[in-house]
Amino acid sequence: MEYVKKIEQNVEKVIIGKNNVVKNILKGILAGGHILIEDIPGIGKTTLVKALAKSLNLSYSRIQFTPDLLPSDILGVSIYNQKEMSFEFRKGPVFANVVLADEINRTSPKTQAALLEVMEETQVSEGNKSYLLERPFFVMATQNPIEYEGTFNLPEAQLDRFMIRIKMGYPSIQDEMHILRNTREEIPIENIGPVASKEDVMMLQRKTREVKVTEGIYKYIVDIVKETRESKFFALGASPRASIALMRISQASALMQGRNYVIPEDVKENTGMVLAHRLILSSYARGQGSSAYEAVQLIVASVEPPRMDA
Repeated sequence: MEYVKKIEQNVEKVIIGKNNVVKNILKGILAGGHILIEDIPGIGKTTLVKALAKSLNLSYSRIQFTPDLLPSDILGVSIYNQKEMSFEFRKGPVFANVVLADEINRTSPKTQAALLEVMEETQVSEGNKSYLLERPFFVMATQNPIEYEGTFNLPEAQLDRFMIRIKMGYPSIQDEMHILRNTREEIPIENIGPVASKEDVMMLQRKTREVKVTEGIYKYIVDIVKETRESKFFALGASPRASIALMRISQASALMQGRNYVIPEDVKENTGMVLAHRLILSSYARGQGSSAYEAVQLIVASVEPPRMDA
């Protein structure tokens, strides 16, 4: 679609050589899900999120997660107003359209749980009152998979709240040279402006949900998820929430390619990033040296896709 292409091109002025990563994050946004970006420091995770927020003209906040961070530091806190002789709620940084939860695995489980509850409910509860967050609302969390000292790994039940997990990876030699040229005299992200609006994002989300899904595609998704529950590679299979996420991402994938219906390829190409982080490998899989992503790909290859007239 024209809107999506403009956003992609704008972000790629800043994030060089990562077209697939940008596309995948846009799928997550159109599908209305939260995104986990897992990779080493310094490859542009934070810059990517900032560029997306600027391109979409959405409010943005960054929370640097640390071991001493409290739930009230991200959600907000009630302060007593002596003049009014009443408590007033001061909103925390979670009240933004795009929230970057930087190094989410560095904070305590209590603070992680507070953020993940907001992700699920799209509201903050404080005392007897609830405060709705403005839509659209996305959490884009980052974590470093290499450094484990002083970290608190997200449990599987909380990982399940993220619609997709992506990795960025190192740039190619040519792309890294391009990055150096771009940053020699200026900071590229300061030179981009919005190419879409909050209303455009909401409209694209509505259109995503309108993308048609046939009975054959429903069964294809359910068959793949069912295999994760029965596979010898996994001690814990995917939940129904994972099935819904795979359907939504497949709808977004179809919309981005200009179709109003899902085909099996939309499901196949997105299954790994939707399912792998939700699964627990079995001792057999660990003994074989298999990753969750590789095991998911084996399952996808084993499940018969539907005919398009199904």
